[in-house]
Amino acid sequence: MKSLLATMLTTFSLLASGAAFAQAGGPSGSDATQVASPQGSQTIKVTRPGSQPAPTSPAEHFTGSVHIDPLFSANTPSRTSGSRVTFESGARTAWHSHPLGQTLIVTAGKGWVQRWGGQIEEIRQGDVVSIPPGQKHWHGATASTSMTHIAIQENLGGRTVEWMEKVSDEQYGNSQSTSGGVMATKEPSASQKLMGDFDPKLAELTDNVLFGDVWERPGLSKRDRSLITVAALIAVNRPEQLRYHLQRARENGVTKDEVVEEITHLAFYAGWPSAVSAVAIAREVFQ
Repeated sequence: MKSLLATMLTTFSLLASGAAFAQAGGPSGSDATQVASPQGSQTIKVTRPGSQPAPTSPAEHFTGSVHIDPLFSANTPSRTSGSRVTFESGARTAWHSHPLGQTLIVTAGKGWVQRWGGQIEEIRQGDVVSIPPGQKHWHGATASTSMTHIAIQENLGGRTVEWMEKVSDEQYGNSQSTSGGVMATKEPSASQKLMGDFDPKLAELTDNVLFGDVWERPGLSKRDRSLITVAALIAVNRPEQLRYHLQRARENGVTKDEVVEEITHLAFYAGWPSAVSAVAIAREVFQ
């Protein structure tokens, strides 16, 4: 009986010790397997250059020669992806935004970045650019130098970018760039020459919204937009604006014969005085 009692006490003591050790965090039985398994499944991943599938880069999202080299994709639970993007001189993205923002790290060359409604800012090798979530912007090379940057962004609901309209040549060429706080002024646009010194905001809206957005929409050709604009200005008898837009219409492919026919037609709807005034201006432009 004493022997049986001693054996029971020993067994109870061992079980109690094992339970206490397990509660303290020590591995025991199946618990040791559960702890070790996740650690054993985590490995360091090395991705070789060129091993990532190249993403499609539709022409409507870029202007000029652009090469995209994927670096890494989002690996759950991470939502972050990155690519190396090289822009040849004159190349740039379309206007776009990122739902969770974007970080650009310039690794070579010199480029430009611009938020909607702001001025172009110069970016150089070593610069880090932080773009807030949802901010409409574009970035790319300068007109004379190429630029390479690493772009890092997160996805939200499976999306990393919202593409918009292209950056027009006028938006790209007639903005200002800043470098180290020093302004480098480009050739001012017609709007800036006309009213930039008195009403710079209206000149900016004219460049960025009217000519940079509306005139660049693909729904109508620039030739058709010119015909519509000229007709409207004749109808409301705006000779100064008409002179400029007749010049623009000529550049957009509108012929003298078409303008003559348009004026003749509008005489019956906008009135003889407006048509006669338009003839005098059109003669100056198309002579």
